[in-house]
Amino acid sequence: MEFYDQAGKVAIGSRLRMLTDIITADAEKIYQLYQVNLQPKWFPVFHLLCEGGESVTGIARKIGHSHPSVSKIVSEMVADGLVKEKKDPQDGRRNLVSLTAKGKKAAEKLATQLQDVEAAVEEILQATRNDLWKAIGEWEFLLEQKSLFRRVEAQRKKRESAEVVIVDFQPRHAAAFRALNEQWISTYFKMEAADYKALDHPKKYILDKGGAILIALLDNQPVGAVALIKMNDPVYDFELAKMAVSPEARGKNIGLLLGQAAIGKAKELGATNLYLESNTILKPAINLYHKLGFEKVAGHATPYERCNIQMALVV
Repeated sequence: MEFYDQAGKVAIGSRLRMLTDIITADAEKIYQLYQVNLQPKWFPVFHLLCEGGESVTGIARKIGHSHPSVSKIVSEMVADGLVKEKKDPQDGRRNLVSLTAKGKKAAEKLATQLQDVEAAVEEILQATRNDLWKAIGEWEFLLEQKSLFRRVEAQRKKRESAEVVIVDFQPRHAAAFRALNEQWISTYFKMEAADYKALDHPKKYILDKGGAILIALLDNQPVGAVALIKMNDPVYDFELAKMAVSPEARGKNIGLLLGQAAIGKAKELGATNLYLESNTILKPAINLYHKLGFEKVAGHATPYERCNIQMALVV
């Protein structure tokens, strides 16, 4: 066990497999002790069939196994004479699996065995500080809500997000600001006149008019950008625009970080209302804007052909 103590919780899968192997080895001996001709892997299927006939699909659903796995186990038990298959009288398209006479005799022996096994397991549980049975149920519930893969993915994103730095635009960022935006615009649409104005002359058309540009740096390299463009509008103070993230840096929450930073910058600049334009084919972007608190609005004039949705946020 020293290895697992050193490896820690990251070895949970390996440790559980080891525990399963230990219990399975004992289970084989226990079946022999009670002269029950069952393989440990058959138990969930056999135990369910002790309650009555069931289809392979129904068995798989109830015990949480795959259909092929259950089908294989049923075939093995049919070959051993413990179960049989017959057409469902109410639905001729499916087979019902049920115990044979041999299977019913095995079930009688198994009932006595299970009493002793349950008592032995309870003895172990009473000797431990933590109830493993309840803990397994809790783990199953939590993993059903969010898999271990998704949880690891989220932790990776959280760690990588912490490595991203958001800075104010500097002249040295001009080329990256243009390249990042041109890359994503050209991927889905075409560059338009308003794009060239803002991207070719960010100081003149954004900064000098009271706006701001933020750059996301990863390993000191620009990987994302967003702009706040001052609006001459009775309702909206700034347009949140020119948000782009390098394809190589996606999946690190950079868009969210840029959006949050832009909203914070807008507040610093005294803004109360932000506006943005987008296109509904950009579903991840639309989801991001909703996450930031933007809501759909309509009726504002736009210089962009690609715009088919407008959104606003009270900051």
